[in-house]
Amino acid sequence: MTDTIISSATKEVVIGFDRPFVIIGERINPTGRKIMAAEMMAGDYSRVIADALAQVEAGAHMLDVNAGIPLADEPGMLAKAIQLVQGVTDVPISIDSSIVAALEAGLAVYKGKALVNSVTGEEDRLETVLPLVKKYGAAVVAISNDETGISQDPDVRFAVAKKIVERAADYGIPACDIVVDPLVMPIGAINQAGVQVMQLVHRLRTELKVNTTCGASNVSFGLPERNGVNSAFLTMAIAAGMTSAITNPLHAEVVKAIMGADVMMGHDPDCMRWIRKFREAPAMGADGEMGRGRREGGSRRRRE
Repeated sequence: MTDTIISSATKEVVIGFDRPFVIIGERINPTGRKIMAAEMMAGDYSRVIADALAQVEAGAHMLDVNAGIPLADEPGMLAKAIQLVQGVTDVPISIDSSIVAALEAGLAVYKGKALVNSVTGEEDRLETVLPLVKKYGAAVVAISNDETGISQDPDVRFAVAKKIVERAADYGIPACDIVVDPLVMPIGAINQAGVQVMQLVHRLRTELKVNTTCGASNVSFGLPERNGVNSAFLTMAIAAGMTSAITNPLHAEVVKAIMGADVMMGHDPDCMRWIRKFREAPAMGADGEMGRGRREGGSRRRRE
């Protein structure tokens, strides 16, 4: 089976077929977050640190870190954000940028084995990102689009993923260090978007034998009650073989769906992770002793 190992200086996370689903926290991203963007531009990273701690506390196994702000010094800001996040938490990081110089700046300061987010099937991206991934011994997210854009044909997207895996091998990067993003499209706009992803994930797992990830919240864009759609999508994606996702662990409904799917897939032996997270502690009695749980059916009357 394929295992993708990502690590910080002290902690290792394994993305794998028969392992618990890996939650990659999405919130350290100034895109669409005007306050965070303004603060980062002013050199204030307190919100970045707070979001890192909150996401790990909520159940994130990794954190995605992005500093994509127009007209900003993205390489410098991304490097600083990574150093600060690694200073307050030990979870591994997905270094997220479309700017190659920013990726390299992040990799240069990162302690451990990072996940680079991302490379596409475009020739210039393959020729610039893959050597960087090899140089720093990282793993990489492979996005299933190329110069022609994002195809609505799952076979085309599979072909792009296969191309990236093969080109990565030319650089000495093994398939276990490729995590493919099949591209989740908004289901409110494309009715078959969910079906397409499930088909792709199954093929990526069985034919290319690679791990998978996605930006899970994309599926519900424009819809009301988005967490309900996201939860349903992730449960089904896990059943189809998806092994990780970039999502918001602060949404309890989503985390419960993921952990419940792990239970059903046999990826939570004896349901111990579920029990540890959700079992209520026994109530404390007036005498300070832990009270015994009430016997099912209530108390039994004594015979006279």
